[in-house]
Amino acid sequence: MKILWVVNIVMPEVANLLKEKVNPFGGWLVNSSKNLSEEEGIELTVAFPYKGIKKSLNLKGKKINYYPFKAFKDRDKNRIKKDEVLMEILKKEKPDIVHIYGTEFAHSLSMVNLCKLLDIKIIVSIQGLVSYCSQHMYANLPVDAIYGMTFRNFIRRDNVDGLKKLFYKRGIRETEVLNKVENVIGRTNWDRACSLQTNPKLNYYFCNEILRESFYKNTWNIDKCERNSIFLSQSQYSIKGLHHMVEALPIILKFFPNTKVYVGGKNIIKSSTLKDKILLTYYGKYIKNLIKKLGLKRNIIFTGLLNEKQMCKRYLKSHVFVCPSSIENSPNSLGEAMLLGVPCVASYVGGIPDILKDKEEGFLYQTDAPYMLAYYICKIFEDDELALKLSKNSKEHAEKTHSVILNTKRLIEIYKKLSEA
Repeated sequence: MKILWVVNIVMPEVANLLKEKVNPFGGWLVNSSKNLSEEEGIELTVAFPYKGIKKSLNLKGKKINYYPFKAFKDRDKNRIKKDEVLMEILKKEKPDIVHIYGTEFAHSLSMVNLCKLLDIKIIVSIQGLVSYCSQHMYANLPVDAIYGMTFRNFIRRDNVDGLKKLFYKRGIRETEVLNKVENVIGRTNWDRACSLQTNPKLNYYFCNEILRESFYKNTWNIDKCERNSIFLSQSQYSIKGLHHMVEALPIILKFFPNTKVYVGGKNIIKSSTLKDKILLTYYGKYIKNLIKKLGLKRNIIFTGLLNEKQMCKRYLKSHVFVCPSSIENSPNSLGEAMLLGVPCVASYVGGIPDILKDKEEGFLYQTDAPYMLAYYICKIFEDDELALKLSKNSKEHAEKTHSVILNTKRLIEIYKKLSEA
């Protein structure tokens, strides 16, 4: 069976072939593609957008063929209708099924249009559903944080309100994709509800995700973690809820004065150089001022971008993992924390309740109640027996949810069902 994946990242194997730096994003796709390509009877090809390329290019990995194509822009309406490079890839590879990851991208819509034209079977994996996420972008922020702009925001139109509008705009394209396809893959009640409300005629297939390889090989140990430390995997957008963690921290410090919060990803408050000041967003400025106002400068550390092994190490050193987002489908960061057995506290939003059972595998709290976030973190800090119980239960659950064998088998079952339809 010939499967063509359409993804939005440059896979590590491709980066090595192109002699470029491997980026730390989308690692779950790497492990999933690796395991799928090793299955007998499966021939996997991966197409992805790549800046600077002007013509069709075929890169051969050990077991996977790769096709970079020129990245789309919103104004490329003719390309979206019929892109010649994507058409060439389809005619050359003649896939039985095209599997598209992500609903909101221009190249996703273009590939759907071509597959409909050539009568090739399509299935789309639901990731975030921006048309619904846009409704949660304000994330209980004050008016100035929503509409305020820095120089960078003015140029890029990417302040909090601007991102809401961008997500809404992409959501229009996403809705078109979902209304043109017949089959989707999801993994939570939230993405099932949203996708079927968008298109009630969709065939919805359930399949969980495989996570990054390192997280299957390590286990959290309470005796080796940094006591009273908290880890958030990212904070670049308001939707990820860093402000709620900052608001909760003063409460935690009343009981545990040595608490540290480590924040993964880009340092959004950095402003030490002229370049930093130019690139600073208003949300980053708001967070910086909030940290200063609450006297938390010594308690919050931005780690910068971390690769897979560095990320895994940071999880293992943490006493608690926190996911304070205003909306999520099934955040891989939470799945990775659970797979390692790191005690977790997460907001009760989107698909998170399908991943983590409240008070058995971690704690869920109302997203606009940072005082409850503080309460649950303190409960874990003060009770090792509780922390160990949550760790054990969450790890056992995540090992089933993210089973490499079961999820690879399920994906192949879906492909076979589509090919026989």
